[in-house]
Amino acid sequence: MLLMLAGLATLVVTAIVFWSFLPRHGKRHRFVETEWEPYIGVAFTSAVALGLTMTLAGVLNLIS
Repeated sequence: MLLMLAGLATLVVTAIVFWSFLPRHGKRHRFVETEWEPYIGVAFTSAVALGLTMTLAGVLNLIS
């Protein structure tokens, strides 16, 4: 149960941070066109993968 909740929390935090990185009022985020841009994309992708994996593992633990 704790693993599933941690996975869901990871997904929620990732969604909030992703939403905060979206363009606002025609201005792009400060990481756009910098050397950090690819790392941010990898961080979002791995956070979603981690959250989904933790949630699925938690659900499978509850079923078995």
